[in-house]
Amino acid sequence: MLNLIWRRLALSIPLLFLVSIITFVIQSFLPGDLARSLLGVSATDQQYQALRAALHLDQPVLVQYGMYIGGIFRGDFGTSVYTGQPVLQTIAQRLPVSLSLIVLGTVMAAAIGILLGVLSATRGPVLRRLVDVGSLVGGALPNFWLGLVISLVFAGALGWFPSTGYVDFTSSPGLWVWYLVLPVCALAIGAIGIVAKVTRDQMMTTMRQGFVRTLRAAGASEASIIWKHSLRGSGVAILTVLGIVFVASLSGTVLIENVFVLPGLGSLAVSATTRHDIPVIQGIALVLTAMVIVVNLLIDLAYGLINPKVRLS
Repeated sequence: MLNLIWRRLALSIPLLFLVSIITFVIQSFLPGDLARSLLGVSATDQQYQALRAALHLDQPVLVQYGMYIGGIFRGDFGTSVYTGQPVLQTIAQRLPVSLSLIVLGTVMAAAIGILLGVLSATRGPVLRRLVDVGSLVGGALPNFWLGLVISLVFAGALGWFPSTGYVDFTSSPGLWVWYLVLPVCALAIGAIGIVAKVTRDQMMTTMRQGFVRTLRAAGASEASIIWKHSLRGSGVAILTVLGIVFVASLSGTVLIENVFVLPGLGSLAVSATTRHDIPVIQGIALVLTAMVIVVNLLIDLAYGLINPKVRLS
């Protein structure tokens, strides 16, 4: 198991470098000029050239990237060219909002999806068909459209929940949950059907295996067979799809945060891209990549807890 962890960590280093290179090269081709947008159209050409030199925009892309990586090794992720605030500080202020949305959305998709999957695997074909339809519809509907509909119905028409805004957990845990109900639902609805379908299919496969017949012959209760043995035997597939749901939520938050006006990384990424704030774009890309690496590592560790054979690899 330790060998697996070391291999994952060793692969993560070149992955971070690759993401930083791709992000840096792509943003260099974005339309617009940072120096011109900062100075405005009334600036002189001398002022324009001086600012480009100060921001190192007059250097080749590879030289700019080398200077950026040199700063990373010194613990300096740069400074926002618009706010003057260090990038790490800016991201640290926004990260709790995105993490709250992603983690709660994944937990909601896991809880409801696994429950529906187990019930549809054990309670007959009608519920199975409903799960199939739900997974198809949920996967086809964009989460930002769901967010708009949910906001119009439950915030606009019914007035049950706030439509925009965010309250920090340390200020008021109750309001923190209250303000996140609608965006979490919008993010999780599409994933619930997918998790339910994977859980159902894997549960039905597991329950046809020989050890389940042995447990029934030994007098084990049906509840123990379903919720303890069969569900654990299906755990690897369920964990895999939950990891995919979590990673997919990283991109889903970009639109959801803008729909519900949440001050998270998604809305920060949109504003930074619009303003051509290169250091912030780079910082967000690296943070999101690191989150994907951590989630994949945690899933690998969970594999080892569920399946002892994985620990030996």
